Amino acid sequence: MSTIVAAVKNGVACIAADSLTSFGDTKQSAEFVVNSDKILSLSNSTTHDSVQNQTYMGIVGSAAHHLVLQNLVVDHADKINLSDRMSIFVTLKTIHPILKEEYFLNSKEEDEDSYESSRVDALIMNTNGIFGLYSLREVEQYSRFWAVGSGSEFALGAMQTAYEIYDTAEQIAQAGVVAGATFDNASSLPMTSYTLELK
Repeated sequence: MSTIVAAVKNGVACIAADSLTSFGDTKQSAEFVVNSDKILSLSNSTTHDSVQNQTYMGIVGSAAHHLVLQNLVVDHADKINLSDRMSIFVTLKTIHPILKEEYFLNSKEEDEDSYESSRVDALIMNTNGIFGLYSLREVEQYSRFWAVGSGSEFALGAMQTAYEIYDTAEQIAQAGVVAGATFDNASSLPMTSYTLELK
């Protein structure tokens, strides 16, 4: 899968990700893939966020999610608002039927799930902070750091230690990705990272 992390410290947020894509036992490293960045940059021109800022989204799961979400943001910009927790939730609720009808999302996961799945886990960063979104359209805002993907447990441990040691969100996020890439067999360097000043 992946290691995607986000951190906030001293008024700055950072999102970072590894660059490995896997298809079963076959690995595609950044060395072979031009579009290996797992973080999408969603500019103001393609979303109607009420907050005028840059938004970044790091997505784990199927490699198809990236193309689907890039296309969805262009074709349905009027329905996308990722500025805060409730706006993200409303956006996810609004786009779920579109994902099923236009992009043929298979929303079936587990029989005991309370709701249909959107099959996407991701981290979002903008000038309002860092947010996690999950397959049943749960949305959380994080005050310090978080991680998603198969390397997330390693990343969380590293960031917990790094948070008190390092002064910058970028250093903390990088520590998380390095830990994920070191110990998770579905994550690998190089990493990409982006930073923003918070409001």
